[in-house]
Amino acid sequence: MANMSYCRFQNTLKDLRDCYYNIEDTSLSGEEFLAREQLLELCKSITEEFGDMDFEEEDGETWDDESEEEKY
Repeated sequence: MANMSYCRFQNTLKDLRDCYYNIEDTSLSGEEFLAREQLLELCKSITEEFGDMDFEEEDGETWDDESEEEKY
């Protein structure tokens, strides 16, 4: 099911964290192995393109990843 635009990043963040915690899983199917490789390449591209962006919330506060991580 596609992500709804109003919660796309929230849903993807949860799924990406699950992938991160299971990145070394050795019981992947061939398709899952390829998807993992593609995901890693995409993450690398995102980091290279947007890694130096300054993210601010609507109220001007800087987003704190550590406090958000505790929610999951």
